Amino acid sequence: MTRPPLPPFTLETAIQKVPLAEDVWNSRDPPRAALAYSPDSRWRNRAIFLQGRGEIEAFLTQKWFRSHGNENRAFDGEGLTHTRIASINDLAIAEGERQFRWPSGRCPDAHARLTERGL
Repeated sequence: MTRPPLPPFTLETAIQKVPLAEDVWNSRDPPRAALAYSPDSRWRNRAIFLQGRGEIEAFLTQKWFRSHGNENRAFDGEGLTHTRIASINDLAIAEGERQFRWPSGRCPDAHARLTERGL
């Protein structure tokens, strides 16, 4: 299984990859999101250390919040993330604070992306 665009990334292909990753996260579907990571992927998410898709999927199943912070990824030759190091703050929000209201899944093309919304 591959996840184009594939490394090494150019500015253009990196710009293509970001909204694809956002769309998978916005699906709020942990099994689908976990498939973006190699079977032996390693995560550090603040003080939480995970190894492999199963642990990633279980972690993602626990909660889904508005999250912001810094994230560094390394990709394998098939475009799957094999290492993810993140310092992310999860913020539980009230229903009235939600800014994204499309049905679960891909962000509509006409909808402002995170950067455009100051997130």
